[in-house]
Amino acid sequence: MVSINPTSGTQRNTGVAAALSAESSSVRLQAALAAGSTSDSGLLETLVERCAVEPDFFVRDMLSWALTRLPPEVTLPRIRLELASGRAQARGQALHTLSKIGDRSAWAWITRSMLRDPDDEVARTAWRVAVALVPAHEKKALVEELVTQLGRGDREVRLSLSRALVALGDLVDPALAKAAASPDPAVATHAKATELLRRNPETGFDAAVEEARRVVALGGDRAAAVAVTEVARTTERTGPGGVAGTANTAETTGC
Repeated sequence: MVSINPTSGTQRNTGVAAALSAESSSVRLQAALAAGSTSDSGLLETLVERCAVEPDFFVRDMLSWALTRLPPEVTLPRIRLELASGRAQARGQALHTLSKIGDRSAWAWITRSMLRDPDDEVARTAWRVAVALVPAHEKKALVEELVTQLGRGDREVRLSLSRALVALGDLVDPALAKAAASPDPAVATHAKATELLRRNPETGFDAAVEEARRVVALGGDRAAAVAVTEVARTTERTGPGGVAGTANTAETTGC
């Protein structure tokens, strides 16, 4: 078995690099932990490259943690390059690592194409990172961009987008109201469900979607008012659903 803790720095890095490609996920996890513990910039390229191909959820998160342990002036330029990678996992994990570092100067790197990434997991991560890094004067533009994605994807994708929009506060209300009038029922339903969540954060996402579907089917402000009332009653009877907050476990681990 390859040792990951030899005396020489070069030997240590070679051992860590080898262990990061080991068949056993537990060995890879230990190697990522060792890399973060040493905080050796000589491992930067190895860590970034492994992020793009690592199949294990927990190992990927440890790799991102290891990257946050390196000096930002070393890490950030290399991560920026990964944002343009042709590999979806590389893009997603780079975005996730940016969220872990939390350097707001990276906001300028979150482009429209990232927010519209064709890979749903990458787009979800981009939405979350954008909300975390956006400066106050750019929030309105971010809202206008995010609402273009309403109606996209499956339940998890739509839930992620709703959470991102809700986290942006009152600025989203006019954009959601406009989207709720869309002739596309998927867009209108998603917008109305997000409106319901804005008004009552304790509302479960699935309950909000069901009520929004009824509003779209019935049409009109009266139906919307009835939906809000009934969702509130459902919440009182059954307790809150699963939408509070702006991130969940899957989201906080990137790809």
